[in-house]
Amino acid sequence: MPELSAGDTAWVLTSAALVLLMTPGLALFYGGMVRAKGVLNMLMMNFAAIAVVSVLWVLYGFSLALSTDVGGGLLGGLSNVGLRGLLGDDSLSGTIPSTVFVAFQAMFAIITVALISGAIADRAKFSAWLVFVALWSTLVYFPVAHWVFFFDDGNGGWIGDRLGAIDFAGGTAVHINAGAAALALALILGQRVGWRKEPMRPHNLPLVLLGASLLWFGWFGFNAGSAVAADGAAGVAFINTQAATAAAVLGWLLVEKIRDGKPTTLGAASGAVAGLVAITPSCSSVTPIGALVIGVAAGVLCALAVSLKTKLGYDDSLDVVGVHLVGGMVGSLLIGLFASAAAPAGVDGLLYGGGLSQLGRQTVAVVAVLAYSFVVSWLIGKAIDATIGFRVSTEDEVNGIDLAEHAETAYDFSTIGGGTWRIAGERSGQEVPVDSYNSSGPARPAEKTEGSVTR
Repeated sequence: MPELSAGDTAWVLTSAALVLLMTPGLALFYGGMVRAKGVLNMLMMNFAAIAVVSVLWVLYGFSLALSTDVGGGLLGGLSNVGLRGLLGDDSLSGTIPSTVFVAFQAMFAIITVALISGAIADRAKFSAWLVFVALWSTLVYFPVAHWVFFFDDGNGGWIGDRLGAIDFAGGTAVHINAGAAALALALILGQRVGWRKEPMRPHNLPLVLLGASLLWFGWFGFNAGSAVAADGAAGVAFINTQAATAAAVLGWLLVEKIRDGKPTTLGAASGAVAGLVAITPSCSSVTPIGALVIGVAAGVLCALAVSLKTKLGYDDSLDVVGVHLVGGMVGSLLIGLFASAAAPAGVDGLLYGGGLSQLGRQTVAVVAVLAYSFVVSWLIGKAIDATIGFRVSTEDEVNGIDLAEHAETAYDFSTIGGGTWRIAGERSGQEVPVDSYNSSGPARPAEKTEGSVTR
């Protein structure tokens, strides 16, 4: 019988907190990439995901995802509804209290849903997003998490425990799952007003880099914490995460330099996230050299993939498909090539003499999760759109979703200086007090009449 380990418990509690930090980090990463009139909405979509998913996880999410299998590896039962049976001192998951494991896995459920929000930035009703979060978590994430993460001596989830596909921390269950859902919603909601006609540049690149840095920091809990112990496997996952992420940054910047002539801060931040995504499923199964190769591959391929949306005509606002879907596929499939028995997973891939069997398992897992998530996400999105409507009005989108959905703006320039502002192009020619005009008005430049630069 396993005994409680104080060291393992402390590490997994710390990792859970690190993973929770990733969702505000993601909010800043996404928030900096949208235009100024939509940053609060993006932050709210991520913050609200924490609230909704946490409630569902306690009520029934953990039970459906990670309790005793009742459906041939497809779904957990209701034995732990309300976390029943998990609160006693003698309730352990391995060497840690069951409640610690519940908390750690809750953070995975939260950020998986939050990832989707970037694909529909600037145009989704907040109420519709909340409904989607609840339905998608229940119908997609909880079952897929069971497929991948529930182990019970051959009677667990069909992908991880029965098929034998490797996904140490969520390349399929988190990133491919969210990326496929993001593609479905981007197609349902359609293109933003002015897409490919107007510049839609990030409004705050320092915020993007800060968000990416917080993601990088928190990801050590995401990957190394998935060892669920303070042991050698956690150490390998930690160093592989660092190596792959650094290599992916360089790979992305190389593509930008060759293709565009200039490496960018946005590219560096996006490359880091692509590397983190790709190493997530493979951090326990490859050597550090393999991690470097996977990182470079993810940086290059994801940098190339983000340009496909323009060619194919789907508006994935913040490149969730190009980074998370593609990055998750890269990391999951390359296990079949670069896995080494020297790593904790103990499996050899094709390039280490293991043949094609592991690559076949990884391919089945990737295709199954992608197809299931896309189809069910499409159905959920269509149902919401047909009932309460998923997209804000064109007027609200143009004027700014922050004001339309939350009655707030991220930046209040009325407190800068004094005097009055003249709204350029107003036929009346009247001077308007600054506090009587906000960004819900005409999208026109304004100029201050007393000693200030045009804004």
